[in-house]
Amino acid sequence: RGGRAMAVGGRSWFRGLALGVSLLKCLLIPAYYSTDFEVHRNWLAITHNLPLSQWYYEATSEWTLDYPPFFAWFEYALSHVAKYFDPKMLVIENLNYTSQATIFFQRLSVIFTDILFIYAVHECCRCVNGKRAAKDILEKPTFILAVLLLWNFGLLIVDHIHFQYNGFLFGLMLLSVARLCQRRYLEGALLFAVLLHFKHIYMYVAPAYGIYLLRSYCFTANHADGSLKWRSFSFLHLTLLGLIVCLVSALSLGPFIVLGQLPQVMSRLFPFKRGLCHAYWAPNFWALYNAVDKALTVLGLKCNFLDHTKIPKASMTGGLVQEFQHTVLPSVTPLATLICTFISILPSVFCLWFKPQGPRGFLQCLVLCALSSFMFGWHVHEKAILLAILPLSLLSVQRAKDAGIYLILTTTGHFSLFPLLFTPPELPIKILLMLLFTVYSFSSLKSLFRRERPLLNWLETIYLIQLVPLEVFCEFIFPLTPWKWHYPFVPLLLTSVYCALGVTYAWLKLYISVLTERISVRQKAE
Repeated sequence: RGGRAMAVGGRSWFRGLALGVSLLKCLLIPAYYSTDFEVHRNWLAITHNLPLSQWYYEATSEWTLDYPPFFAWFEYALSHVAKYFDPKMLVIENLNYTSQATIFFQRLSVIFTDILFIYAVHECCRCVNGKRAAKDILEKPTFILAVLLLWNFGLLIVDHIHFQYNGFLFGLMLLSVARLCQRRYLEGALLFAVLLHFKHIYMYVAPAYGIYLLRSYCFTANHADGSLKWRSFSFLHLTLLGLIVCLVSALSLGPFIVLGQLPQVMSRLFPFKRGLCHAYWAPNFWALYNAVDKALTVLGLKCNFLDHTKIPKASMTGGLVQEFQHTVLPSVTPLATLICTFISILPSVFCLWFKPQGPRGFLQCLVLCALSSFMFGWHVHEKAILLAILPLSLLSVQRAKDAGIYLILTTTGHFSLFPLLFTPPELPIKILLMLLFTVYSFSSLKSLFRRERPLLNWLETIYLIQLVPLEVFCEFIFPLTPWKWHYPFVPLLLTSVYCALGVTYAWLKLYISVLTERISVRQKAE
């Protein structure tokens, strides 16, 4: 039904939404950009000038190539267009080179590759179940989903201000999700395998894909009570999936295996010496852990339980990317984070296997895998919250319970991205865009589920409203106080810790919802 709605009258409004957001991206071309701009300029230069055998060894810049081979080939392809804009950007020794032509090209390359994201959103909208007949197009689930994805605040500021290529990568992920929802399993598996070799952060959600494909594609039938018909296992289907994974991996990693460089590539992809937390703390469990350690340290010093000469100054809050030891609490190792992540993902994977609910169950597991990895992963970037927010958008327009969780997660998750844009000219832009997107999210979902119970309870509402005074304090009051010089980490700490509470709450609420959910007889049969 959702697909028919998109086909009948959806093309004009969808094109309007896509064109509108593309024009907004063009307006953001002169905005601030982060060190990621230089990262990708350097990768353009490396792949353009050097033979394949030197790509993962080149270290003239500190921003060495640390994405999988498909992304390196993507940069190689872009470099052959870049040379017509400004050949100097392709000189490896031109560190921090930023001519107007370079800025223009890099910004346009992100906008242009977002075409894949736009197409993926269109396909996802076709998968939305259009049970709620709405006369007004603004109240249709497909329209709301298109806005929540195309105009996503986090993706806009991370890609088109801060600067990255997440748009087309999320396009690959959402397109693979759409293909699985359409029961085009091999296409979905192929797209996800390709995505993993573009950016390995998507390994976080690989368990959801693996279990869902095994349960829905390799086993072809269920009993009436929902349990698996073991005799329905298809060895041919498993072989086809295995071939896809092997062929894509061979295409990506094969040349480096032949060159004997696979260990070098892996050392670049998984640099464990970067420390538990990113320079900006991601709002996850470790942000809360660090805050408790910091509080205990201050308390210990005041009560003379700790020797101040043995404590490194602002160790966990100095904004540096390196390994640190906790002062009071036990220090965390990469293995500990891996174990925590694995344990936190397990229940969602078990639910996907033992309580299959088709595409919705897959999406729930995907979001929980992304959130669990975000909560407990090693050196998690705050931008990784988008890995949970975007697929949760698909669930938010289908059930009121999921809509409430989405509003909590998207508001706190997007607010936690604010420290990425710390320059004064971008302050009104990020506040205005965040307000517009948040107000639309609340009003549209509230309108969609107006016949059901309120999406948020009073405690959740109060928590989200408190983000306003927090932002006022961090951006306007704190810089005017003498604390700015003595405790420069305070705004970042407050933002990370407060948002970590909301993200943790949303994660727990979604988990409880999935674990306690009862499945109808019809769902079991399916």
